[in-house]
Amino acid sequence: MRKVSPLHNEVGRRAFALCVVVVLSLLPAFGAEGMTPRHIAMIRQVTRAVISPDGRTAAYVVSVPRIPGRDEDGPPWSNLWVIDLEARQPRPFITGKTDLTGVQWAPDGSGLYFLAKRNHDEFRSLYFIPADGGEGRCLVALESDIVGYAVAPDGKSVALLVPDTESEGEKKQKQQGFRAHIYEEDWKYTRLWIAPLPAGEARQLLLEGSVRQLAWAPDGERLAVSITPTPSVDDGYMFQRIHVINLDGRTISKVDNVGKLGPFAWSPDGTRLALISGADLHDPSAGRLMICSSQGGTPQELFPGEPADVVDFAWAGADSLQFLEARGISNRLRSVSLDDGRVADLTPAQGPILRSLSVSSDAQRVVFVADAPEHPLELYAFRRGDTAPQRLTNLNPWLEDVALAPQESVQFTARDGLELEGLLIRPLEEQPDIRYPLVLVVHGGPESHCSNGWLTSYSTPGQVLAARGFAVFYPNYRGSTGRGVEFAKSSQGDPAGKEFDDLVDAVDALIAQGRIDGTRVGVTGSSYGGYATAWCSTFYSDRFAAGVMFVGISNKISKVGTTDIPEEEFLVHARKRPWDDWEFFLRRSPIYYADRGRTPLLILHGTDDPRVNVGQSRELYRHLKLRGKAPVRLVLYPGEVHGNRHAAARYDYLLRSLQWLEYYLQGPGGDPPPYQVDYQLNAFPEIKN
Repeated sequence: MRKVSPLHNEVGRRAFALCVVVVLSLLPAFGAEGMTPRHIAMIRQVTRAVISPDGRTAAYVVSVPRIPGRDEDGPPWSNLWVIDLEARQPRPFITGKTDLTGVQWAPDGSGLYFLAKRNHDEFRSLYFIPADGGEGRCLVALESDIVGYAVAPDGKSVALLVPDTESEGEKKQKQQGFRAHIYEEDWKYTRLWIAPLPAGEARQLLLEGSVRQLAWAPDGERLAVSITPTPSVDDGYMFQRIHVINLDGRTISKVDNVGKLGPFAWSPDGTRLALISGADLHDPSAGRLMICSSQGGTPQELFPGEPADVVDFAWAGADSLQFLEARGISNRLRSVSLDDGRVADLTPAQGPILRSLSVSSDAQRVVFVADAPEHPLELYAFRRGDTAPQRLTNLNPWLEDVALAPQESVQFTARDGLELEGLLIRPLEEQPDIRYPLVLVVHGGPESHCSNGWLTSYSTPGQVLAARGFAVFYPNYRGSTGRGVEFAKSSQGDPAGKEFDDLVDAVDALIAQGRIDGTRVGVTGSSYGGYATAWCSTFYSDRFAAGVMFVGISNKISKVGTTDIPEEEFLVHARKRPWDDWEFFLRRSPIYYADRGRTPLLILHGTDDPRVNVGQSRELYRHLKLRGKAPVRLVLYPGEVHGNRHAAARYDYLLRSLQWLEYYLQGPGGDPPPYQVDYQLNAFPEIKN
């Protein structure tokens, strides 16, 4: 790797530091070749799509980012659009500085329901807007935010998920300055309410536990609800259990689902429930499609042992389902007959990455949220008999004027013979006789995977790095999803073991191709990918010349004591407790190898992260700083959680990570570059879609 020397030429180092600031201030103009940080900060995406019952129209939600320095800082806005699927003419319904969620069609297709806090609302309320447009009107407003809902099949009532409200006594105490928070005791449970439509008084159903999801039975007399013992994130991950209840809140039957739970839905005849669930309590992801009688019992997995995951599904009749299957780096729409088990491919595996689906009542039309190597999330549609989904939106037309680097799949073999795969973005202007610096981008989870779609974001800036002369590789190391239960479990009980050896094996495979400079390899990732970055920057420090760690793990012992998901950590990751083997947990902690650290490491973290406590970053920073053997910098984002939500924090993160990687992989290295960043906020152009 590139050695870091305190005797590095001071003049050269200061000159490069100045150069970094100049480069950041002279980013390519909007529309020039190659992607820039400003491009990423301006990307609009479709986040939800729902098809009307008759299949003629689709509603979709567009995430509109706030422009740093121009707009009031905050998370992206959410706008509502509707498109005629025949004419392909989109219409804006609710746009501008709005934030809405949970868009659903009325059962009769007369309009759209959504959740929002509008006008003078104190809390998030339920709204309705007619299918032909107009002003949305509030239907239900309560003394707390409505966080979820489902409209009854006849449209005459709605089931609502509403957290407990503060009592008048609690409110008064807070006004008097008494704001003590009793950790994991003063929970606010999410309750189930039912209200008549279009207006009427809501009533609460008394259920034990906190309600997470709900779905009406076709007869309108029953509800399927998932309930957890407490409102904790951990319970939400691991202990959601499905109950079928009547409208008085009495449990009729229970589904014996175990482990992680995804969405569930009633069959059109009301006799069965389909659900996406973990295969067992130790399955890292809810990726198994299952069927269960509405009378309860143990769900039956439809494709046991299949080396793939189910991402989303919908009923396509009383005896058939359509579902999205992720297999490796690709996915496709498939159907299955419950009568004979016959499976059919409806779309090819080669094509856009289909992230979610919504199916018309007759199951002849489907809309998707999908992305591809050439573009972020857009709206797609498919009609039975088509050869492939058709793209309907183009939210970022300026991308047509941006040169994108080629993206391709790469297969490699781990040192123990396991066949693995990842995605490589080559340098934009790659020359055959040049060895380029490489940045390894490690996904989190590890129960996640990279698909052959759009890979560029504020924390994974693949195309921006490629435009600046880097190769960028996204490995699907063991423990990733998309290859079935056995593969997803293959890293359990061995944190930072073979799973992170896979990362080094990926680097060696790319070096062997002859186009990567093995002395200029960097690594970055967030959450579990941040853990990988910390490990590569300490245990494997001799292999990596720069690291950018985001919300990552550094101490496996204190991680268990400070995270909000200790049961998930035990059941689907470590498979043992720290007190079962203190030495093991210590030796799988990057801080244990801080003395090996020679890799310049940039550490970034939100101060309010409940998943990976900010102390994980503070610990690693302090251990490396005390050793003094490599440059290290810690950047904290006040108020941010497990990943940055606000536009300014995202943009700042992107600029700092690029600066660090360029400085140590393309520049002279040495002491860290200046911590000041020239944001050049006046360089953002106006965008009108």
